[in-house]
This record gives sequence, structure tokens and C-alpha cells, in this order.
Amino acid sequence: MTAPARPRTSEQLIRAEEPVLAHNYHPLPVVVARAEGSWVEDVEGNRYLDMLAGYSALNFGHRHPALVEAAHRQLDRLTLTSRAFHNDRLAEFAERLAELTGMDMVLPMNTGAEAVESGIKVARKWAYDVKGVPEGRATIVVAAENFHGRTTTIVGFSTDETARAGFGPFTPGFKVVPYNDLAALEAAVDDTTAAVLIEPIQGEAGVIVPDDGYLAGVRELTRREGCLFVADEIQSGLGRTGRTLAVEHENVVPDVLLLGKALGGGIVPVSAVVARREVLGVLRPGEHGSTFGGNPLAAAVGTAVVELLETGGFQRRAAELGVILRDGLTELIGRGVTGFRARGLWAGVDVDPALGTGREISERLMREGVLVKDTHGSTIRLAPPLTITAEELRSALGALEKVLA
Repeated sequence: MTAPARPRTSEQLIRAEEPVLAHNYHPLPVVVARAEGSWVEDVEGNRYLDMLAGYSALNFGHRHPALVEAAHRQLDRLTLTSRAFHNDRLAEFAERLAELTGMDMVLPMNTGAEAVESGIKVARKWAYDVKGVPEGRATIVVAAENFHGRTTTIVGFSTDETARAGFGPFTPGFKVVPYNDLAALEAAVDDTTAAVLIEPIQGEAGVIVPDDGYLAGVRELTRREGCLFVADEIQSGLGRTGRTLAVEHENVVPDVLLLGKALGGGIVPVSAVVARREVLGVLRPGEHGSTFGGNPLAAAVGTAVVELLETGGFQRRAAELGVILRDGLTELIGRGVTGFRARGLWAGVDVDPALGTGREISERLMREGVLVKDTHGSTIRLAPPLTITAEELRSALGALEKVLA
């Protein structure tokens, strides 16, 4: 009788990945085996406070009881039909998501990149069918330092050479302008412009919050010039910034919203294009699709996510705890932190390069039991679950102070 295999250590598991996994990520050397709320545990039983929350995919923490229950209930009934048939969960999901966002229609997809690609297709179709742009000439204006995903079309209009190099040729039809620059945006928009596609806050770039009035200016410009305002809220949306949507900080309503990450509750990949009827209404059967998009398991979890957001409680928590986050980071200015940008429970923190790279700071924090992720240079990102307590948040800030001392 064969003896059961002994559990492998973190070090053994990391080594085992090396020959069989493509090198598309450079994870911190922690192997997570269990998680609940704001905490994760590695295979050796060490606990860490999660201050990244899956890049906002875990806005409601790990294994939120209401979301896990919704998934369990649906697993016992039905998981997939494909869109060849209707299912009994999709209508409610679409109705409630449209109402939550103030939009009319929903196009369900799976990943954030799929939502962006779908939004690009919809914007181009709208430009030809509604605006009257000559076929094949539609353009989309995007912002420098953007991060909208990793597909070949999307990396084609990225300004990050690490994301672009070696993956061309790229899809034409995109114009890149500086972020937070209305004059440059206005100069780029012309009769061929189908849409302006931007992140209300640029997450991967280091949580770059635009000047007050920028988003309102984008809305006014796109309305005046007769093109669509497409807001990528995949990381900034669904409670992260203290509002349901980041655009709400300027009382702006885009034509199209791109949602993902937190929409799946950290359980299943769920994304969506949510828009006005005259925009999404341009799609006809056969022109776009997804086998798993809108599947009953995703719809059940997505509906439970919307239910959590309908109360407004998570948005209020993000706003209130965001004050603690900003105050704590302000106290570290000149003490290892050279600057930061924050909105709600989301911050990009610039560390004095003399103290280390963002990666090195992240590794030091990991050894203190706090998980964050670096971005460019000496910048780290803080995006804890919205379920984090004030005490846990202060503890994480204390750990940052310690590693910078």
C-alpha cells in the first residue's frame, strides 16, 4: 500500500512551479493555502494580513459568507448552460447590476480584459451604425500609462514596453494622449473618434488620481464632440474608492462602464460591459459572445455582490477607513515615504528609493506578516479588503513604518 504523499513546503512548491509554469508573473515567495476575511495563511500556518485584495477582486474579503453561500446554493443546482439557452439567474443579475450603476443594459463576460475588448468592439460598432464613421476608420483615444489588460489589442496601445515588446504587430485605430490632460485629449478627438477609454484612477500606474474636474471635462468633451466616454472601473469600481463607482466623485455618468474583479466576489471571474441602451443595443445575435459569460454560477455570485453593494455599507466603510489610511500615510511623509496618492481604501505609496525598490519593500513587509504588491520603481500599492478593521489597518501602517525605519 502506497503511503500518502507528504505535504510539500512553501519552498518545495515554489521550486515545483518553476519548470511547469510560464513565467508571466513574479509572485512574492509566499504560498497561500487558506484564507478568511482580511487574512491568508501559508502552507506552514503563518498568517498574513492581505493588503492587496487580489487587485480589488477581493473587495469583500476572502470567502465572504454571503458570497460563499450563494456559490454553494448554485453549485447544487446548475453551473453552466452556455448562452445557447437561457438560465434562471441571468435576468436578475442584469436587472440589479443595471440599476446599481444607473445604466440600461448589461453584456456579461468573464475577465476584465474581455470586458475591455468587448467595450472596444461595441464602441466601434456604435461609431459605424450610429455616428456614421466610415467603415474601418473608427479610432479610440486612450491615456498614456494605462492598464486595461494583457490581450494583443490592449497591449498594442499600452505605453509599458514590458507589456508590448515582442507581441506585435498591433491593432491600429488607437491614439494615446497624456493622462489628466484635457487639452491633449481635445486635440486628439476628431470625426473618426468612436470613444475615449480611460481609467478614472490609474491603478497599475501607481494609483494616479486625476485633478478635480478632469473626469467632468472628459464627459463634457465627449458629449460635445459626439463620441462615447468609456470608463474602465474594473479595479476602481464597486466600492473601492468610497463610492460605488470612482466617476461618482465628480458626479459623472459615462456612456459605458467596464466592470470586473470585485464583481465575481473573489470566487469566480465575472465581468461586464454596462451601458446605455442606444450603445449596447447595436449588438445583434452572432456578433459577439462568450460560452461562460453570464453563466448561472457567475450570475448567482454577481447578484450576491450587487446585494452587498446595494446597502451602501461597503462604500461607507471604504470612505471612513480611507481617512485612517490617508492620515497614517501622511505621518510617514519624510520618514521613508516621499509621497502618496489615495482615494478610499486605495493608495499608491512612493518610497524613498534609497530604502529599496518596491519589490524589496514588499518582501520586507511580507516578513512582517503584511502582503502588498509593488508597481513601477519604488512604489507599492495598498488596497485592502473593504472588510478590514481599523485596528488591522493601523497594524499594517505600523508594519510599513517599521520596515522604512
